[in-house]
Amino acid sequence: MINTLLLPEIREMLAQNNSEELAGFCNALHPARTAEFMGGLTIDETWAVLSHTDDENKGDVFSYFPVNKQVEMLTTQDRAEAASLVAMLPADDRVDLLQQLPKDPFEEILALLPAEERRDFLRLSQFPEGTAGAVMTSEMAKLSDKLTIREALDELAREGEDWETIYYIYIVDDEDHLRGLATARQLLVGMRKPETKLVDIMQTDLIAAHVLDDQEDVANKVARMDLLAIPVVDLERHLVGIITHDDIIDVVREEATEDAHRSAAVEPLDESYLQTGLLALSWKRGVWLTFLFFFALATAYALKQYDDRITTFRWLVAFIPLIISSGGNSGTQSATLIITALSRKHIALSDWVRVLRRELIMGLLLGVGLALLGYFASLLLIPMDAVNRDRAVFVVPLTLVLVVLAGTITGGILPLIFKRLGLDPAMMSNPFVAGIVDILGILIYVGVAWLLLGI
Repeated sequence: MINTLLLPEIREMLAQNNSEELAGFCNALHPARTAEFMGGLTIDETWAVLSHTDDENKGDVFSYFPVNKQVEMLTTQDRAEAASLVAMLPADDRVDLLQQLPKDPFEEILALLPAEERRDFLRLSQFPEGTAGAVMTSEMAKLSDKLTIREALDELAREGEDWETIYYIYIVDDEDHLRGLATARQLLVGMRKPETKLVDIMQTDLIAAHVLDDQEDVANKVARMDLLAIPVVDLERHLVGIITHDDIIDVVREEATEDAHRSAAVEPLDESYLQTGLLALSWKRGVWLTFLFFFALATAYALKQYDDRITTFRWLVAFIPLIISSGGNSGTQSATLIITALSRKHIALSDWVRVLRRELIMGLLLGVGLALLGYFASLLLIPMDAVNRDRAVFVVPLTLVLVVLAGTITGGILPLIFKRLGLDPAMMSNPFVAGIVDILGILIYVGVAWLLLGI
């Protein structure tokens, strides 16, 4: 976000090289507000302002800049200074940012990082995108199970500044196996008996994530258990990192954005809308549009096969949009409900029979309701001199029942099939379901007309 309120003052301070006031500006506000007021500065001006504050605050302010601005700053500024700034970032943010740099700046900055941060980056960057390991941080409160409460608080005082959060303190053995959890509150209360061992107060029934768990599953687990952070372990239950609530919020937003894109038949964007190139955006939209085009073409082909028969009953054409939209809308509703229920763990694949039964009943209820409206519409719109009018008025109502039923079943079951195949159910997007139901709608419509009218 760009806030131009203080831009003249900031530029005047830069022109006068007023270090004291620039340092005061950087330190007086929350880092997010500081970054907001610097939004209108050029890259060089921004870098110059940041040079007047300490390294820790510099990293805090820098973390609130848009990613594209962060990348440009690291790419254009002095490599040694850039590496010093990157070293101040949280471990998980450091990995995400460095992976977005062009090859040359990436290699140069990585080589200039302190050895510990470089090793940490190489370790964290090995995990596949979308897994717990890819979003975790290694900066966690971790204490030995041999410590007393007094010794634990002394350790927190020495090391706590470098940890992401100190409310949850994870207890490990000599080989870093996760043994339990103690909270900061427990330690403070426990000072009544400071020589008590951590193993005597820690919680052992822990919820943990594996490094290769899907990030969405981890986010659901954190939300369900109302956790501030969740430990991440490997196959041997070594504690390798934690995922904090702010990272979980990012995951939830990312997954929600991805599902929203797919529900509109758009491949998820890697960057923001304005940062995505027109060719890349056209490709991500065009792939699905082409796919849906052939669905529509199949619908047109199915309709074309009945040209001769429909000629005798031209009034049938007027109801085609009604039939198609009713089926598509019912299918879209079912697909959205099932995809949402799957993502929130409200249903599982084993519930497919219950889902099918509910969508079957729902399709009948909705179909009958629309059929009543369709019957009155038929009475009004079908010409009085139409052939077999006494039977013709039942074509649209009966079709609506069957089409809505087909829509609810299709929209309800296809996401489950995708899930069973190991694919993202959100790929079963609303336009995709509607395309399938459109074809079914034409076939059902003509079939009912043939049954009642003999066309």
